[in-house]
Amino acid sequence: MERARIDGIDLAYELRGGGAPVVMIHGAQGDKTMFASLASAFADNYRVLTFDQRGSGLSDKPDVPYSIAMLADDTAGLMDHLGISPAHVVGVSMGGMIAQELALRHPQKIRSLVLGCTTAGGPRAVRLGGGALASAYSTQSMTAEERGKALAEAGFSKSYLAQHPEIITSMIEARRQRPIDSRAFARRMKAAAEHDAYDRLPQIHCPTLVIAGRDDALIAWENSRIIAERIKGAQLVVLEPAGHCFWLEQPEQTLDAIASFLASVP
Repeated sequence: MERARIDGIDLAYELRGGGAPVVMIHGAQGDKTMFASLASAFADNYRVLTFDQRGSGLSDKPDVPYSIAMLADDTAGLMDHLGISPAHVVGVSMGGMIAQELALRHPQKIRSLVLGCTTAGGPRAVRLGGGALASAYSTQSMTAEERGKALAEAGFSKSYLAQHPEIITSMIEARRQRPIDSRAFARRMKAAAEHDAYDRLPQIHCPTLVIAGRDDALIAWENSRIIAERIKGAQLVVLEPAGHCFWLEQPEQTLDAIASFLASVP
């Protein structure tokens, strides 16, 4: 792991592989480790950057207001620091919101976009009922057991979790090893809640793949359809069965879809 000073804060990152650059942007309470298997697979043919965003993982967690634009600018600054633009940018969940904003604010840094299990936000977003989002993404202080179990039950389809109950244990252990800073997490969730790129999405002109799991209990897959309709020429892939963590439930299909898309980009 390396560290870089970007806009006054330290960001922890890892750069591996060789070839055209690929930047992977994690979700709200994730960190760079959530891309462990995907990054390793792409490092065979690409130079892959994974990093902990402001407020996450081993990066600094200033207790100040955050915005999706701020997190996009952090990403752009890190790309400049490492000299890896333009790049293919892969963002999932909140990372997909950051990727949208990155493409809108820094289009010259984007070779292509992969937007996974995310939303354009705003009043036209498709909201899901139930308590999955509230429990898994609570900004209140929670034990590793509580947060890990809630996220596992919300992030994976019921059928997958029934076949792989060890996921719950794994998620709990991940929270023990990498606890969530509740104040920084609250800042990040407020930034995500204020995200609205719907009206600006037609301004994105780079090749775009939008991908989601049909059984997503956190961000309805229909939001991916909306994004694909708003970005000219965007491709839409909906995996099933698969929940929010589609790349873990359907690793081969995810790898094939993204690899084929990247290979098609001039």
